[in-house]
Amino acid sequence: MDGDRVEIDGGIMEGGGQILRVSTALSCLLGLPLRVRRIRAGRSQPGLRPQHLSGLEIIRDLCEGKLEGGEIGSTEITFTPGKIKGGTHIADTKTAGSVCLLMQVAMPCVLFAASPSELHLKGGTNAEMAPQIDYTVMVFKPIVEKFNFTFNCDIKKRGYYPQGGGEVVIQMSPVKELSPINLTERGTVTKIYGRAFVAGALPIKLAKDMSAAAVRCIRKEIRDLYINIQPVREPDDQAFGTGSGIIVVAETSTGCLLAGSSLGKRGKNSDKVGIEAAEILLRNLKHGGTVDDSLQDQLIIFMALAKGVSRVKSGPITLHTQTAIHFAEQLTKAKFTVIKLEEEDPSKDTYIIECQGMGMINPNL
Repeated sequence: MDGDRVEIDGGIMEGGGQILRVSTALSCLLGLPLRVRRIRAGRSQPGLRPQHLSGLEIIRDLCEGKLEGGEIGSTEITFTPGKIKGGTHIADTKTAGSVCLLMQVAMPCVLFAASPSELHLKGGTNAEMAPQIDYTVMVFKPIVEKFNFTFNCDIKKRGYYPQGGGEVVIQMSPVKELSPINLTERGTVTKIYGRAFVAGALPIKLAKDMSAAAVRCIRKEIRDLYINIQPVREPDDQAFGTGSGIIVVAETSTGCLLAGSSLGKRGKNSDKVGIEAAEILLRNLKHGGTVDDSLQDQLIIFMALAKGVSRVKSGPITLHTQTAIHFAEQLTKAKFTVIKLEEEDPSKDTYIIECQGMGMINPNL
């Protein structure tokens, strides 16, 4: 039994791959040896899937660490990090495993590398149970860059369930430290826009139907705004396989971005796909938060690493967010408090997530 290994129970709270992503990224950043047991104990197929294994492998490669138990189906791993280095790294799930989730685990680490990095991430770009790449570019990127860093995301090829085959290249330079964020003013919705896409064997009519259905649904609630959801057919050389879906983004007067998205699948009516995305967006607009339910948990690790106090106004705290907070507090010196806002409109379920960040300093710069 290594006395100094941090022990992580991968089966508590959200009980999925997110525990692995947050804890291995923080282990890599803080130089903490880690043991994770009961990996994805809460899932129908427990243990590592190709998606999670690729994430662990890219972290291992980023910091020349040691990984034990890294095989498909494994429910326990130990990880011993080394020093984070920049350069080019490749992660390939060889499935439709999400490139966006690979990015989630690697990005905090390469921010504190010794030199600029280029990550080649291969798998699904528009996959179930994960943010779509369009969400990453249209919502996650502009908001996370408020922590005072930038990155470039080049979508080389889109890939869909079941075979994946997509590729995204992320380029970023390291930073000395992260600034805290203050996202507490929602403002009013000024624009609604998005894209409805088809790829492969599917006709553009499906994209037009998704777009029209989403617009009709939003119109019932928001009458006075022009809604621009572009129907697109992905060029054949920029997409692998067949897929469809939609993302709808609302932009506010204070620069907040909230979204709703949905994917098409066999036997699912395209109107239903459009309506689903529209309803998620409307629900996110109703709670009065400055971030939507998908972004909430993705910001936690950056808030924990930043220097100073971050504050984010949100809707109901998701289980993913509670889980990210739990493990960020367990591994770093960051302190989170979640306050329910009572004085606001009582019909709204609004919270402030506040974090006194640990003030991670890049030792290489």
